[in-house]
Amino acid sequence: MSRPIVTALVDTYNHEEFIEQALNSVLSQDFPPGEMEILVVDDGSTDRTPDIVRRFEPRVRLIRKTNGGQASAFNTGVPEARGEIIAFLDGDDWWVPRKIITVTEAFRENPDIDMVGHGFVQTSGREQQTISAPILKPMSIESIATAKIFRLYRCYFGTSRLALRATVARSVLPVPPALIFEADEYIFTLAAKLSRFVILPDALTFYRVHRGNLFLAAGSSRGGLRKKQQVLAGLAAGLRKGLAAHCTPTEIADCLLEIVEAEELQLRLMLDGGPPWRTVQTEHTLYRIQHARASVQQKVFHHLAFLPAYVLPPQWFYRARVWITAQPWYARARRAVAPVPQISTLDGSSHVHE
Repeated sequence: MSRPIVTALVDTYNHEEFIEQALNSVLSQDFPPGEMEILVVDDGSTDRTPDIVRRFEPRVRLIRKTNGGQASAFNTGVPEARGEIIAFLDGDDWWVPRKIITVTEAFRENPDIDMVGHGFVQTSGREQQTISAPILKPMSIESIATAKIFRLYRCYFGTSRLALRATVARSVLPVPPALIFEADEYIFTLAAKLSRFVILPDALTFYRVHRGNLFLAAGSSRGGLRKKQQVLAGLAAGLRKGLAAHCTPTEIADCLLEIVEAEELQLRLMLDGGPPWRTVQTEHTLYRIQHARASVQQKVFHHLAFLPAYVLPPQWFYRARVWITAQPWYARARRAVAPVPQISTLDGSSHVHE
């Protein structure tokens, strides 16, 4: 096969329940098979995942490695990709049939862009929620204003929504090994700073929510929360270093990292405690970024709900919040008084954050 236009790069770990559907979704693309290679990086699976992948050979090329997390999978797979464009896919997600043709047309119509993201369908069992992306013209991060746009839209560049020109993907390697998950955010944040990008409104990927999802499962226990906190700390530190290496002005780097650093601090306060004022500061930072267009009623409710944070130790406050928000009466009261605002965008619309 001559050099392919696209490499479908599938990272997988213990996805025996899902990997067949993921690969069939790639093989079912409305795209010439001769112009796409399929590369699977198995990150040391201990289940039947590699055996299932081998059924698809020789159409699919399998690389097996010792388990090291998402960063190591990308560091292994990206240099092996032969395509001009790399389209990423987690082994527990799947694509709609027109995914690759839609993405490649976007690259063709916008030859100056190097990264494409798009909407997605979040699925959990039989429940599905379509999260369409807002229409966004091709842009790059050149100012604080564009950095603010990007940080609100970052969910549209998650692994199975991300497509990059291979030259740009290689230019941001290596991904810090500590990023056993969140490696995609390291890649797409640096790529957004180095090049122009576009977001397509179409929902072209099914993002599966399940108990084995590393990012989501990390919040189910204290050990998981610690792992998530450490990964976010590594992401913030790695991006800070990477952005500086690419001569990013400090104020733009600060803007891009503000939400990541606030999310990491939030987890650290839950786990280790700290002065109450840090809880208040952190929560107000997250609310300001994510819900800038909340109604007056919603903002008042937010401030009243956080009054206990001014005096309670952070660990007490977060335990109480988890308990209260799990109560049916709270959900009913919240819907009646001040529904939780969606994530605001700078064009006045709203979307759901992953």
